[in-house]
Amino acid sequence: MLQDSLTIRYYQRLSDATVELWNRGYRFDDLRLYVDGYIAALRHTDTLEPYHINRLDEEMVRYLHDPSNFETPEPELEPLPEYERHRGAAFW
Repeated sequence: MLQDSLTIRYYQRLSDATVELWNRGYRFDDLRLYVDGYIAALRHTDTLEPYHINRLDEEMVRYLHDPSNFETPEPELEPLPEYERHRGAAFW
């Protein structure tokens, strides 16, 4: 579990970006490359302590391997009221 507020902020940005990329049609290998590049940029800029970067990388690997993070929710259809069901039917 991430504790540092800045690390959590980067985690939120990264997880939101990976879901957006997934919805655009990119797949797991592309997402992993994106995360690897993001982590490499964090290491290069010394924005976070190396320990926090490693924890962020571990959490993102867990996030990417959890299929529930990339499922598209099915919209729930409301049942039609009784009068709507029979509106198009002929009653002769």
